Amino acid sequence: MAEIVPNFSSSVKLKYVKLGYQYLVNHILTFFLIPIMLGLLLELLRLGPEEILLFWNSLYFELVQVLCSSFLVIFIASVYFKSKPRSIYLVDFSCSKAPVSCRAPFSMFMEHSRLIHKGNTKSVDFQMRILERSGLGEETCVPPAMHYIPPTPTTEAARDEAEAMIFSAIDSLMEKTRIRPKDIDILIVNCSLFSPTPSLSAMVVKQVQAEK
Repeated sequence: MAEIVPNFSSSVKLKYVKLGYQYLVNHILTFFLIPIMLGLLLELLRLGPEEILLFWNSLYFELVQVLCSSFLVIFIASVYFKSKPRSIYLVDFSCSKAPVSCRAPFSMFMEHSRLIHKGNTKSVDFQMRILERSGLGEETCVPPAMHYIPPTPTTEAARDEAEAMIFSAIDSLMEKTRIRPKDIDILIVNCSLFSPTPSLSAMVVKQVQAEK
């Protein structure tokens, strides 16, 4: 008889478990240091001023002990500040707007679909149902390659589309922020559907260097 695995997703929201675990890992040193500091504070409050002074005078500090203690404090502080999550700020942003010629209203999309899938009414009906539930509007744009009958989704067309969208957004962003290309240390370009070689990051760097 097969063992029935309990469905934990119905009783525990794994999303919050993951967030809690991530928070614990990011602040692990804080959780360790707080009980230690509280214990020392309670012990100092329990002792009187005379006992604290007597305890201080009874300590015998050597140079090696002082150096080791200082190194330990500096090491713990360094690890603590290095492990803290760094703040990331969005200074500004810019979006690329496609030209009006790329607009694809529902009527045009369905007309192209009927011409491409001529005789296949099931496929056309399926696309119509998906289109109605997708949340897309009449101002939705598609790449120029998708306006052909039949569509021509080639690598060159995809690269031309990427260049048009990325470069226009970068130019607009640099104009708004007045940032010079040499002031940028890290460039991240992410595209889920198109990953050419050379990469999109290399394409952007080459274009920016050519414009200098």
